Amino acid sequence: MAGDAKKLQPIIIKKIKKGGHGAHGGAWKIAYADFVTAMMAFFLLMWLLGSTTDGDKKGLQDYFQSPLKVALMGGGSGSGDSSSVIKGGGQDINRSGGQVKRGDIEAERKTYQLQALKANQAQAEKQRLEGLRERVKEVVSASPQLAAFKSQIRLDMTRDGLRIQIVDEQNRPMFDSGLDQVKPYMRDILRAIGSVLTEVPNKLTLEGHTDALPFSGGTGGYSNWELSSDRANASRRELIAGGLKDDRVLRVQGLSASVPFDKRDPRNPVNRRISIIVMTREAEERFFDSGDATSVNAIPADDPVSSPPATGR
Repeated sequence: MAGDAKKLQPIIIKKIKKGGHGAHGGAWKIAYADFVTAMMAFFLLMWLLGSTTDGDKKGLQDYFQSPLKVALMGGGSGSGDSSSVIKGGGQDINRSGGQVKRGDIEAERKTYQLQALKANQAQAEKQRLEGLRERVKEVVSASPQLAAFKSQIRLDMTRDGLRIQIVDEQNRPMFDSGLDQVKPYMRDILRAIGSVLTEVPNKLTLEGHTDALPFSGGTGGYSNWELSSDRANASRRELIAGGLKDDRVLRVQGLSASVPFDKRDPRNPVNRRISIIVMTREAEERFFDSGDATSVNAIPADDPVSSPPATGR
């Protein structure tokens, strides 16, 4: 029986791992990584402190001492001024004092871009109007019928754009006396100009002018004011007959003798004229913003197609 008991005892096998480093495992790698991360954070903090201005340091100090006060009341120039609930600094760490709003930087950049865009548009528009002035000269000079009247066509650049003036002469009136009936040669000039104006997209204004001679024979208080307005509107109709679209005209007005061409002699026939202003984009914006446009004052530059018209009787 004793022999059978020995046979039934279990056999226990022990496995022993060899090597003396089993207790360490990979824990040292985690510790080393934590140490390297802490050192990186430390040197980053040193760099930030070295490049931070006194105003920023004061703002940080105020925030950590009383964050709620800074958040609700603001902490002066060094506490930042962002749009978040808790005030913070901007992105620029090289500023000389305080914080800079991120929105201010973006707004300033957009302002510069808008100014550059407007400057480019103004330059392109100026070149287009200069080309239009030369085109009007070419059309007038190329036509035998119009060439005889080019002394009555005046071209100059104004604050609001290119101004085309058709002036009267003592022996060559543009309209029947006291009426808004357009003379045949004036009709040809206006229709030729209307055809040229279709080449540019700019809006227009028309002004009618008379001399200072009192209007006689009118009924119901009809005066030079009404006469200048009627003549300007008659000129508008001739421009449209030449191909100009009606929606290109923003305003038609009569100024009577209030803006004489010859200021020394208000009764000079040259003061009787029609002014067509090809407006710049800026002038159009002023017109729509104000609801009405002021009369155009010329930059001192008269550019007749040929010789200037007569200035005396």
